Amino acid sequence: MKMEGSFVVPAPRAEVWEKIRDAALMASCIPGCRKIEMLSPNRYRAEVVITVGPVKAQFNLVVEISKEEPPSRIVSITRGEEGSRASILSAENVVSLTEVDGGTEVRYQSEVALTGRLGKFGLGMMKKKTEALGNEFAAAFRAKIS
Repeated sequence: MKMEGSFVVPAPRAEVWEKIRDAALMASCIPGCRKIEMLSPNRYRAEVVITVGPVKAQFNLVVEISKEEPPSRIVSITRGEEGSRASILSAENVVSLTEVDGGTEVRYQSEVALTGRLGKFGLGMMKKKTEALGNEFAAAFRAKIS
């Protein structure tokens, strides 16, 4: 499932890049992220809780930054599972920053694979949920930078 979107942050690209590389700040913007732990400068462990319809799932995720092109692009891989292995998630993520009038455009793309009980939900419901999560993240990120 492809997830993508963009939003504009009223800040210079160098500042937005700095914030994107701040794991604690990013965790505070991700809906349902309960904690984050730095394993190495490019590897993190996160605990994220999401609810889709009647199903609530807690994921233990590892995010690894695989490529950086400061201050314009960052590529990462996310893998993890729900505590009971009822659902398994993997995603390849790209975040790009572009200077625009009034600030920086943040564009994100993720190719997400989700198997197990959450994977059984219809594609339409999952896409709607990921879109809502993206909008929540964008609002929280903008608020942190403003």
